[in-house]
Amino acid sequence: MITVKIYLNVKILNMNLLLAFIASFLWGTTYSVTQAYLSGWPPLLLGALRAFPAGLILLALRPVVPSIGVLVKLSVTGVINIGIFFICIFVMALTLPSAISSVGMMSVPVFAMLIQWILTRKKPSMLQIISGIGLILIAGLLFNPQSISLNPIGLVALLVAVLCIVTGSLLTQKMGMKTHWWSIVTWQLLAGGFILVLLSAGDAYIHPDEYLSVWNRLSSDNLSGLCWIILMNTAFAYSLYVWTLQKISLVEFTFSGVANPMAGILCGLVLLGESYSPFQYALMVGMIAMSLLPNIVKSLVARKSEGSLASKN
Repeated sequence: MITVKIYLNVKILNMNLLLAFIASFLWGTTYSVTQAYLSGWPPLLLGALRAFPAGLILLALRPVVPSIGVLVKLSVTGVINIGIFFICIFVMALTLPSAISSVGMMSVPVFAMLIQWILTRKKPSMLQIISGIGLILIAGLLFNPQSISLNPIGLVALLVAVLCIVTGSLLTQKMGMKTHWWSIVTWQLLAGGFILVLLSAGDAYIHPDEYLSVWNRLSSDNLSGLCWIILMNTAFAYSLYVWTLQKISLVEFTFSGVANPMAGILCGLVLLGESYSPFQYALMVGMIAMSLLPNIVKSLVARKSEGSLASKN
């Protein structure tokens, strides 16, 4: 009986990690798709077009209206998790190479461990700490200004994006204890998207030429890129994200973000023709390996325990 329970727990964990992997992979396509199909578009406009329509689609599929108190909390997390975060993501997409943007997001587990430790007193495992240190060391080599030229604005956006996703995820996870996950993802997108719509309208008033240029140059490629970002990259991926946050820890989720750089590197090669030195690719692979290590070891230990219990029975 115990063996069956352990087996089921491992299977469920692996399934939830797979869903988190899919969400991270879809997010990793943001940078390349933006550069390939939406280059030159204002970041505020891109953020608004990504978030608000996705929220409306989810609301239409399942109309849910939470209480005023819950709606206020969702609005706050929506501003962090969607509003600020989306602006940073599109600034990164327009100022940093696709693969670098994706790999840079691999620093999220380190911040997640520190913030979760401080706020919830939940100490990370030794393996997670070792993997986190490894990520920092490898990132230091990859982001060395002497080896690659990076836009400082893009790097600041990367740092803010990392802090947003960790803080927003903790708040989302906490809200998930009392609020249905569909309400969370729908109203976070609507609240954050509405703020982005207002900011985008103000930006359009100040810089009308940029928005008129987008409208005058609107093409089928632009629409294809928007459809991908709204439907798969946001409505679907964020639904998976909120769902899995209720099933696994934040640190486990962020370590499964290895799919983000995989998508970034792959899409960068296919859509943009990006290329790097063998050493830089080796560093990227090293970050991916460090990210995978905790979950691989955890799965192996669980299977070993399962085998030991089975032999005793």
